[in-house]
Amino acid sequence: MIERNADAVHYAASTMKVAVLAALHRGGTDLDRHVPVVNRFTSAVGGTYANDPAEDSDPLPWQRLGGTAPLRWLATRMVTHSSNLATNLCLAETGPDAVAEVWRRAGATGSGSPRGIEDYPARAAGLHNLVTARDLVRLLASLEPEVLAQLEHNAHAVDLAAGLPPGTRLASKNGWITGIRHCAAVVYPPDALPYTIAACYTGPLASGHDADDPAARLLARISARVWDHRHTLPQPPATGST
Repeated sequence: MIERNADAVHYAASTMKVAVLAALHRGGTDLDRHVPVVNRFTSAVGGTYANDPAEDSDPLPWQRLGGTAPLRWLATRMVTHSSNLATNLCLAETGPDAVAEVWRRAGATGSGSPRGIEDYPARAAGLHNLVTARDLVRLLASLEPEVLAQLEHNAHAVDLAAGLPPGTRLASKNGWITGIRHCAAVVYPPDALPYTIAACYTGPLASGHDADDPAARLLARISARVWDHRHTLPQPPATGST
């Protein structure tokens, strides 16, 4: 294991969506069932809150507002296009206790997702979605193959993905807001064993932009350095966390 400040705690941003995905798949619900697409959710501290479409990176679930959508489709948009609305719809299905169980089962020690995206009343009450790089590695390692495979379709091929040779297979989820840039991935080199890498950054480099972000370029450089040492990483499994 290669690590540096692996247990530093960060605001989770959209990396928490991986835990929601795992909870949804483990809940035994029919993922082909259609659910109402609404924009009103129960806060973790009571009352309700809503998402701001201007803060969402995925417009497609918003086009179904007032209608219905299959849970499987919402779960996919949650992790491939980082939809905030789809995340809260999936979280409403699983409940926070199921997400907490995902973190517990992974062996997380500094991470948790007690509230939904943009649940500002809960945030004001001190409930924060938190992660560490080590726990993100643990989370990916705990996923069933079919759940991990969904992360291979991440449309945001920046940060860690940008540090790899074009066409490299990886399963990843990133998260970004102003001051935050994280990503965790399982990388599958064609000439070496797979390895897991998680990089979490909190600081002024993170512009909050999807792609044009100095912090994303920093994570890409870290990813490239780990790739260069892929043949000498400890096995099994080779894990890099920063």
